[in-house]
Amino acid sequence: MTKEVVGENRSFSGKDYHDPPPEPIFDATELGKWSFYRALIAEFIATLLFLYVTVMTVIGYKSQTDPTLNPDQCAGVGVLGIAWAFGGMIFILVYCTAGISGGHINPAVTFGLFLARKVTLLRAVMYMVAQCLGAICGVALVKAFQSSYYTRYGGGANGLAHGYTIGTGVAAEIIGTFVLVYTVFSATDPKRSARDSHVPVLAPLPIGFAVFIVHLATIPITGTGINPARSLGAAIIYNKDQAWDHHWIFWVGPFAGAAIAAFYHQFVLRAGAVKALGSFRSQPHV
Repeated sequence: MTKEVVGENRSFSGKDYHDPPPEPIFDATELGKWSFYRALIAEFIATLLFLYVTVMTVIGYKSQTDPTLNPDQCAGVGVLGIAWAFGGMIFILVYCTAGISGGHINPAVTFGLFLARKVTLLRAVMYMVAQCLGAICGVALVKAFQSSYYTRYGGGANGLAHGYTIGTGVAAEIIGTFVLVYTVFSATDPKRSARDSHVPVLAPLPIGFAVFIVHLATIPITGTGINPARSLGAAIIYNKDQAWDHHWIFWVGPFAGAAIAAFYHQFVLRAGAVKALGSFRSQPHV
């Protein structure tokens, strides 16, 4: 509910923000814009850097805690350090690329934003392609630089941990991705940006923290996917049976979590369903 401010011979709404109109499902004119290709390059490079740093951290930690090489099992960065690597890199990369591509760096985030009509179908598909290619190249660099350890320590590939059921793995990925995508929607909400001017500046911080917290919770279960490009890149370069056995979990879980987060934010928190119903009722009926 907004207040009306009435002045001399004029009035205006106290609503000090404007929701951007929904993006069209398909917009072929994007293909003729340099900004579109610049955004694809940004998503490719950002995902490449994300996978390079994070998978390198995972391989380094496993080599430092290998009892055959180092008897000190407290050596290395630990699970906490791995979670910081993932969350910290997302914070850095979202900050660097948000003004160019939106800083998705994750097909699940792109999918959620597409469902909310924040990006077109063409942009969503091309972002996902760029992200997956970037992830593959990033992990390939890790393999090239860590050739003596890469295969020995699992290549940073995701997999369902021993003792957990498939249902638990899927649920962990759904909930983890929900937390991430829900945070993305909340941190970039134009209403919050208008009310709290510092929100756009700080948006990468809560997104990075969401990734960090989710990794702490789900590394013991699935190694933490919540990003299909990250899981695909590691699986393709490692290319062992254990990397592919439950690979579908790392697509179904994140996409389902992103869809739920988009629905929750748009239709519950932003009252999209109520607005749609009100618009329908206001239409003349014959």
